[in-house]
Amino acid sequence: MFHRSPIILAAMLTLASPGLGAEIEAVASFSILGDMVRHVGGDRVEVVTIVGPNADTHVYEPKPGDAIAVASADIFVVNGLGFEGWIDRFVEATGYTGPLVVASDGVTTHTMIDDGRTVTDPHAWQSLANGLRYVDNIAKSLCQADAAGCDSYKANAAAYEAEIAALDAQVKARIAAVPEGKRKVITTHDAFGYFGAAYGVEFLAPEGVSTESEASAMDVGKLIDQIRSEGVTALFVENMSDPRLLEQIAAETGVEVGGELYSDALSEPGGGAPDYLSMFRHNIELLIPAMQGK
Repeated sequence: MFHRSPIILAAMLTLASPGLGAEIEAVASFSILGDMVRHVGGDRVEVVTIVGPNADTHVYEPKPGDAIAVASADIFVVNGLGFEGWIDRFVEATGYTGPLVVASDGVTTHTMIDDGRTVTDPHAWQSLANGLRYVDNIAKSLCQADAAGCDSYKANAAAYEAEIAALDAQVKARIAAVPEGKRKVITTHDAFGYFGAAYGVEFLAPEGVSTESEASAMDVGKLIDQIRSEGVTALFVENMSDPRLLEQIAAETGVEVGGELYSDALSEPGGGAPDYLSMFRHNIELLIPAMQGK
């Protein structure tokens, strides 16, 4: 349970206003959302991200500084769909009463079996078509929070959506060139269901929808058998996950780990996926040759 300490309460009384040139302060729950809010908000919005680059939102434990940032925010943007399992008690602890924007509102969700339970897959941003929905929701929420900047937010969103739609078409075309029987990929945890449905790729993972799920020896054994029987050649770790289980599978199957995919978090600014669109480009550049067995 989160508790507001005297230090946090005192800090809340002396919080600074948004930075020079910014009109409102936005907080995003994790790095991918933070990037989207920056694209739409432009210079009018100062963005603070709670779960930063290369960090795992599933198991994140909020810090006092996070509570301070949210308590002073004009708008708080989250993914929803159960992705931030800690969000409800965190918001309650901060005393935040402003707009809580669920960026995934309106997407067509998938369900999956995780540890014997039917759950909603929260990784909806892994489809660029859903990314368009996220951007639209963010733009509308910024317009509500800052009516004077609405034209700017709409223009920024339109330009960003054009980039997203163009990349979506490129991804579809490139994957369509891979023989259907080759479109099978192993990743650390089950984060690419929406990607798979959107682009015709079958993703398999030893861990479930959350990195908190632990793969059983039986599940790992079945996965190894499947890799061998179906000739799967694409095996990847994720930037925010423990690679040891995938490395074990690689050693037992003789399939080399093809590199590091970005699923739930962006990279640092100088890394391979500093923003949402770069994340897709990076992943595609690794996935295509690996699926083809190159």
